[in-house]
Amino acid sequence: MPDIIAYVLAVPGFWWLILTMGMAGLVRGFTGFGTALIFVPVAGLFLPAETVIAVMALTGMVSTFVLLPRAWRQGDPSEVGTLVLTALVTVPLGLFLMQKLDNLTVRWIVSAVAGGTLIALVSGWRYQGKVRRAGLLAIGAAAGLVGGMTGLTGPVVILFYLAGQAVAQSVRANTIMFLAALDVVIVINLLISGLAGWPAAWLAFALAVPYFITTLIGQALFDPGRERVYRLAAFAVIGLAVASGLPIWN
Repeated sequence: MPDIIAYVLAVPGFWWLILTMGMAGLVRGFTGFGTALIFVPVAGLFLPAETVIAVMALTGMVSTFVLLPRAWRQGDPSEVGTLVLTALVTVPLGLFLMQKLDNLTVRWIVSAVAGGTLIALVSGWRYQGKVRRAGLLAIGAAAGLVGGMTGLTGPVVILFYLAGQAVAQSVRANTIMFLAALDVVIVINLLISGLAGWPAAWLAFALAVPYFITTLIGQALFDPGRERVYRLAAFAVIGLAVASGLPIWN
């Protein structure tokens, strides 16, 4: 146990990772999204891409036990199941691409995806049409590909739900369910491919503590009547994380 503690404390930028994950948990608790958008750009400053993806997925599974029961009651499991269906196929492809790309390239992709997502959300873009089953399958496939390659499991689905006209409670519930399922899919693929080991697991366990606590706090703060306030707060935190994680700072 002392060796494990020493290893975790010696991880580059450990206390920055703790702070970032704590903020991510708070935002995730009251909005249902934002963990990867906040954590991944900052973690990329200190950790290789495969470790970031493993830690993100493993830590994300912790929130499942806190948020999933309520989300299951408030969301649409059948719609989320359609999204997960194609993500199962594209996650392995995303992990394959991640291994073929150098770490700096992955970080630029992370910055582009996270920054583009934030710009789209802040601009107030709204999709006016109706997404049918084929559209859901395409969205799930894109989310699995991006999630496996970068650890950003949420942006594609976040844009889909927040760009539409669904109420905040439904958006939050469906996003929580999909991200929970996608985390499990990514972890299984990481284990099969040998990209995730005990070092990443111990780091994820350490980060899960502040994440668990702040997720509970965020969930307690959630009030559907304050949707605009939550979105603005989430956008501000995501923007700070994206700016901090830009590869130019190296």
